[in-house]
Amino acid sequence: MASRTAPESLRWVQDLVNTLDIETGADALSADGGPGAFLRAHGVAEPGAGERELAALQELREALREVCLAHTAGTGVPERTARTLERLFAAAPLVLALAPDGGTALRPAPGLGGAAQFTARIAAGIATAVADGTWTRLKACEAHDCRWVFYDRSPAGRSRWCTMAVCGSRAKMRTYRARRAESE
Repeated sequence: MASRTAPESLRWVQDLVNTLDIETGADALSADGGPGAFLRAHGVAEPGAGERELAALQELREALREVCLAHTAGTGVPERTARTLERLFAAAPLVLALAPDGGTALRPAPGLGGAAQFTARIAAGIATAVADGTWTRLKACEAHDCRWVFYDRSPAGRSRWCTMAVCGSRAKMRTYRARRAESE
């Protein structure tokens, strides 16, 4: 099976959303080192600490999970989720950086730190992914007890589960059992 890891522009979205294991309830953002450890691991120099950073990252995580679920279902993003992301991205502005060779890149605005800087980097990655057509291939597993974010590399772009071997098989078995129960 091809890798389910997202392209570089979307890897931080995938990393953030997958900090929560829905099945077990384990939240890497709340673990030892908290959000500061996560942010440092993702190159945020001054990550800040405390409940405010944790709450901001968790809110961003869950809004991004909702977008990935919409990608899986092929539906629009819920209005509440869109408003949440607009608010979070507005507090994390980007600037267009120019390189000496004429190249450009979106970067967090000067002075941003912690969750705001990370959020700006997420926004830049999403902008890149929208431009190259990969954004809607970042999906959340359809299984209600999973919701793990994966990158859909299938030719048709219709994958619904993080893995067919686990979540896909479980869903198909539940459907099979439900049909058998109806026919008995």
